[in-house]
Amino acid sequence: MEWSRRLLFVGDDWAEEHHDIELQDGTGRVLGRAKLPEGVAGIARLHAMIGEHLDEDDDGATVVVGIETDRGPWVQALIAAGYQIYAINPLQVARYRERHSVSGAKSDTGDAHVLADIVRTDRHQLRPVAGDSVDAEAIKVLTRAHKTLIWERTRHLLRLRQALREFFPAALVAFDDLTAKDVLELLGVAPDPASAAALPTERILAALKRARRHHAAAKAETIAAALRADHLGQPAVVSAAFAAIVRAQVAILTTLNTEIKTMEEQVEAHFGEHPDAEVYLSQPGLGVVLGARVLAEFGDDKKRYADARARKNYAGTSPITRQSGKRKLVLARYVHNDRLVDALGLQAFAALRASPGARAYYDQLRARGTGHRAAIRQLGNRLVGILHGCLKTSTNYHEDKAWTPVQQDQQIAA
Repeated sequence: MEWSRRLLFVGDDWAEEHHDIELQDGTGRVLGRAKLPEGVAGIARLHAMIGEHLDEDDDGATVVVGIETDRGPWVQALIAAGYQIYAINPLQVARYRERHSVSGAKSDTGDAHVLADIVRTDRHQLRPVAGDSVDAEAIKVLTRAHKTLIWERTRHLLRLRQALREFFPAALVAFDDLTAKDVLELLGVAPDPASAAALPTERILAALKRARRHHAAAKAETIAAALRADHLGQPAVVSAAFAAIVRAQVAILTTLNTEIKTMEEQVEAHFGEHPDAEVYLSQPGLGVVLGARVLAEFGDDKKRYADARARKNYAGTSPITRQSGKRKLVLARYVHNDRLVDALGLQAFAALRASPGARAYYDQLRARGTGHRAAIRQLGNRLVGILHGCLKTSTNYHEDKAWTPVQQDQQIAA
């Protein structure tokens, strides 16, 4: 058992270039402190520092590390060394610090001490860093990069829309999707009202055909009419300045579209090689990209989630209860993995069409007065439970088994 072994506890307050380290024994006695550089030299000194307090026959010794991140080469090196790693949320560290001091004082060495104390006294309340496979780690890297590029595209889309709204409102009437290939092509050659109004209909039609638009001829006429209509504008010099912004945003959005497509291909290739891919793709509402995102954020360590409730809690789909005296509130979780919650919400919405059982479950919630967003969240919570069961038994999703009337009533009542 763990209490019969020699235990050493390490608090690691990391920064970009160095790590403040504190080493404690099981009684809380400080055995050593150091400021170690990031990289091979630093990790070697940490191993040596720990080794100084272990005997040659300490084969059963356990080294427990508290650190505020679960990513990066340093964490991977700690895992490879066989240490138990606990990634502790900075908010938890701040609250723990306040247990012993209310002055607000903070330092790197102090945080290393707090982290060592946390894993020494409260590690039974914490979740260790999961032992995910290298395949799952690669999928996480790719899906996060892919999603980040999409978020960046949205930011630049909004900047382009704002610029057009201020000097070229006809473009917002003519074009419904400012990130579409044909729209970016036309804005690139005609970034201001004057040049857009002079665009021949044949040029517009050619761009639509290259983008493989349906009913291209009719759409070209509609776009040309919108661009030539009368609108309020800006003086020529101001319009030229805005046109420069439009050209820049068009160039950025065109590049982002290309890189998003390239990254999506990488996601598909890596996800298709994962042994759990078939189970994820069998779930209602999950395609290749969404399935890869959900797998990446949940990880593939079979021992990470003790049961379906643990997976739901990590997902942030299960509610939290606040009760004091006669007052009781059931609320959504606002501290959660944003990327995972986003993917599960999209899955739940798509499942309304893909699964009759999911649709019936959602409709029952709505009939009982539950709002749309809350119903989608509860549906997502239910789908996480179904996914957990499928992964645990290595079986694909089956509509009839997942949505029996008794199960639906029990879930809604809960």
